[in-house]
Amino acid sequence: MQDAYIGNWTQQSHVSIEHLTSMRGLNNRFLDLAGNGLLSPGLARQLAGLSPAQRMSAANCPYALFDLRFEDDGYWRGRLQTVGAWRIADDLQVDAQIVDFTRLALFYTWHVASSAGLAAHLLLGLRGNTAAAFRGISVDALPALALAEAPNLSARWSGCRSYWTALINAAARPDAAALRRVQLSGLQLAAAAQLPSEPREV
Repeated sequence: MQDAYIGNWTQQSHVSIEHLTSMRGLNNRFLDLAGNGLLSPGLARQLAGLSPAQRMSAANCPYALFDLRFEDDGYWRGRLQTVGAWRIADDLQVDAQIVDFTRLALFYTWHVASSAGLAAHLLLGLRGNTAAAFRGISVDALPALALAEAPNLSARWSGCRSYWTALINAAARPDAAALRRVQLSGLQLAAAAQLPSEPREV
């Protein structure tokens, strides 16, 4: 059933079934960790109420549910230009599972950014300059980068409680169409994040 669902996403995107399968797996791992301070306590409690199958359904999005400041082009360009100069604070206390996930997420990011096409942009929200910066580092730089970046791991659109509530609630119900609508709304959030911000009138 899940593979058929992924195939359905593939028919409507520029992303391969292999990338979508990997994305589902990463999202599921992230949701398993979300109770470690990565979601608000209320949302974490709601998420904890899902069965493993329901959590996997929630994870089956054609984009990342996690974030490492991927849409912050300036941050990553500066960060990746200083390969080899990263220092980890001695007092840095980060959960080992979060570091492990960050390492895996960054390896996947490097892999996707190194391949041609729009996958890095569509799946992770990477801008072109950020993807190019990832392509410019070697794979052996990723472990140190993961340790340094683990504190930045967060839920994507963490400020949009309505999205996360709708996703968790839809995954808890046996209504695939409702879940798909919520997952599609994430694509709208991703698109909106790419729009240039304009000053608002006061």
